[in-house]
Amino acid sequence: MAQIEVGLDVRDTAVVVSVAGEIDSNSVGALQPHFDRAVEAADGHPAKLLIVELSRVGYFGSAGLNAVLECYEKGLAAGVAVRLVAANPEVVRPIEVTKLDKVLRPYGSVADAVDG
Repeated sequence: MAQIEVGLDVRDTAVVVSVAGEIDSNSVGALQPHFDRAVEAADGHPAKLLIVELSRVGYFGSAGLNAVLECYEKGLAAGVAVRLVAANPEVVRPIEVTKLDKVLRPYGSVADAVDG
């Protein structure tokens, strides 16, 4: 089973959920509740901004892509802007190949994502 580490950090400028490890069909079930809590936290935050930080993800399968897209859609429904941070090809390539980079535009850093 793939191992992931998830952290949630409520900052002045945004709520940041950081993920490290491999996101695949084996680990995504453990990840989804963290995304749900992050959307809830961002919904109560004055900035209404959730940043999903994936720069320490070594594998990003279709299950991970679907989980991030679902997080984005839940944020949209709650009035929360969801922005993705990833410069690593393991994450960026699947997003580009599926043409989701128009929706899940990857930022290079948390600071860039905050500036939007």
